[in-house]
Amino acid sequence: MATMGSVPAGGVAAVRGEGRDWSAAVLRGAGLALVATVWLSMLLFGAYVLVFYAGAFADGQMADWNHVLPRLYDRTEAAATAGIGLHFFTGAIVLLAGCIQLIGKIRDRYPALHRWIGRVYVASCFLAGVGGLVFISALGTIGGTVMDLGFGLYGVLTIVAAVQTYRHARAGELEAHRAWALRLFALAIGSWLFRMDYGFWMILMDGLGHAQDFRGPFDQVMAFFFYLPNLAVAEAFTRARRLTASPALRLATASVLAGASLFLLVGTYYFSKFYWFPLMLHGLAG
Repeated sequence: MATMGSVPAGGVAAVRGEGRDWSAAVLRGAGLALVATVWLSMLLFGAYVLVFYAGAFADGQMADWNHVLPRLYDRTEAAATAGIGLHFFTGAIVLLAGCIQLIGKIRDRYPALHRWIGRVYVASCFLAGVGGLVFISALGTIGGTVMDLGFGLYGVLTIVAAVQTYRHARAGELEAHRAWALRLFALAIGSWLFRMDYGFWMILMDGLGHAQDFRGPFDQVMAFFFYLPNLAVAEAFTRARRLTASPALRLATASVLAGASLFLLVGTYYFSKFYWFPLMLHGLAG
């Protein structure tokens, strides 16, 4: 039986390389599972946003927007309505197109398609951020100052990430571009996760800390929580993908991604069954 002392130096490197390859494969598999889950859920949510919100607009029933989130529509506030309308429309494009940009095979085999979808995606993210900031500036959020700050920071970070993603792509700095694109995606799914988080909280904790005016302690945490952890996960994944990353970091990140996939699968099932599909049917029925 060979001892470590009898293994050639190259053999030690090979053993270490095999460990890195194994952990990299686990991380890659967890990442693909999460992307597939997010793809499915975001397609459903994006369709819901288009059918319900755009349908209400087409039917002249924009007051229906307030059935889901209070104070989204105020007929006396044209700027706020335009801002939130822009946010919803471009946000739906973001949700429907975002996952396409994460598929490596499309990026490698159809680079022109990746670039054109990317331009639409980045522009939509930018405009969604601008629309949200216009709404906050004109009308403010229902949750008051804390929610204004949390959602305002969300809009600013989305705009910054969109600009950086495009800037690094134009400069040919692909690693920086992909890192910023991942951060942008983590922010882009925030509005979808906001609803997911609230749904689970209502089911598991019976709305503890939530107030009707969105100024309870849970609401104040959620004003920031729906996007900041996403950025932390994106940052961990970016670092774990590096060749110098340790197997422990890769496996820890893969565990987080697997947990997120499970959370989103359960959430997508319940939201689709009890929330998105019924509201889409309502929107289609006019």
